[in-house]
Amino acid sequence: MALSHRLEFRQTQSLVMTPQLMQAIKLLQLSNLDLAAYVDAELERNPLLDRAEAGEAEGEAAAAPAAAADPVEGDWLEADMDPSRGALEERLGTGLENVFPDERPPDPVAAPAAIEQPAGSDPYVSSWSNVGAGGREGGGEADFESFVAADISLADHLEAQLMLAVADPVRRLIGQFLIDMVDDAGYLIGSLDEVAEKLAAPREDVEAVLAILQTFEPSGVCARNLRECLAIQLKERDRLDPAMAALLDHLELLARRDLAGLRRICAVDDEDLAGMIAEIRALTPKPGLAFGSTPIQPVVPDVLLRTGTDGAWIIELNPDTLPRVLVNQSYYARVSRTARKDVDKTFLADALQTANWLTRSLEQRAKTILKVASEIVRQQDSFFALGVQYLRPLNLKIIADAIGMHESTVSRVTANKYIATSRGVFELKYFFTASIASAEGGEAHSAEAVRHRIRQMIDAEAPEDILSDDTIVQRLREAGVDIARRTVAKYREAMRIASSVDRRRQKARRA
Repeated sequence: MALSHRLEFRQTQSLVMTPQLMQAIKLLQLSNLDLAAYVDAELERNPLLDRAEAGEAEGEAAAAPAAAADPVEGDWLEADMDPSRGALEERLGTGLENVFPDERPPDPVAAPAAIEQPAGSDPYVSSWSNVGAGGREGGGEADFESFVAADISLADHLEAQLMLAVADPVRRLIGQFLIDMVDDAGYLIGSLDEVAEKLAAPREDVEAVLAILQTFEPSGVCARNLRECLAIQLKERDRLDPAMAALLDHLELLARRDLAGLRRICAVDDEDLAGMIAEIRALTPKPGLAFGSTPIQPVVPDVLLRTGTDGAWIIELNPDTLPRVLVNQSYYARVSRTARKDVDKTFLADALQTANWLTRSLEQRAKTILKVASEIVRQQDSFFALGVQYLRPLNLKIIADAIGMHESTVSRVTANKYIATSRGVFELKYFFTASIASAEGGEAHSAEAVRHRIRQMIDAEAPEDILSDDTIVQRLREAGVDIARRTVAKYREAMRIASSVDRRRQKARRA
């Protein structure tokens, strides 16, 4: 067969991921907080985008810019207007002496007249009715949040104590380096050898500075482990005796509630051991959490589910999580008429295209979320009506086939999205659970429903009849759930439920 060169034409189809398509896919998986931040950035970047306030119709939002954009007689932006100082002052309705606050006014400002107080009012109490946010007059409510002091972080609290406790600049540098290695719980993360190597300082100096830091408030801070944290607090209370030190060396026995082993190791009786354990429980295992804790952001649901008057489910999107943006077509028409350079025309065309794409993408995102949520509610109708024990096994393919979408699209839509129901707020991914076969060959059971059954069995067990994992497996199989013992143990550990031996000790102690 001879080798030769030739030209051929072939027609093929392929999916090209344009930047706009990739950005639209990214919008699907953004949470409502990330989406709000993205829209805010686009509003700052694109002059053709306007924010629509709540309750504002699109027609009203577009009409306002259009009315402002139409040229009217006497417009102070007209090209043929008188550029003199007096004409500008007359059209603006204000003087130009104090336009820039950094410039000194040419004429001295007259003293303001005395403020007339209403009859019967206290002259030493200022009126808040005319003071706006930031203490400025002009109406509006006072911004009390501006008077709230900022939270002091743990690092700032330790640095302030370091400046008072250490005068040597070298040791201050070591202390500052160690403070930067303290986590939010107050523990020192890292090795002292690495600190000494990085700072080229003797290890003895690093240990000496650490000993100083461990005397700071809160008590137990800068410890390297739990034992050292508790020991620092007990030492400050003058309770670190040999018996307590032995107890701290065997905290794993305390976690397992091996009281007999602790009595033997600490050489104390039952009464003394009970007192020592009470003192341990009164300590703070994470002293750093009292400073500068990050406020917990509440979950804002994207979908709202409620029951209608006829008993049917009503599914709607949460309007508080939907960004409202409009394309200012009138402003584009006005600016495009004055654009002369090609770069300006290109910028306006790109801005208009991006604005139109963003509004369509946000609308499509909302419709897709509502479609996926509606199908999930239809599939899990028994869960919303009867409870978690009736949760059905569900996967992405079932939802994708039902609504005619790809599984990857459903996965992106359900990521970081929440639904508010009468049973609480759930992430949409919560309803996708693995299936466990039925022992009788019937319909499969949801893994989440099985975990709920296991918890119910353990919560209802009597102190004299503790259920082992084998017993739980037997009862589940009698209920029609085919499950292995290792699966029960895995579910129990995931729910942080102790073993049957530990539960027997705990309930015997309570009794």
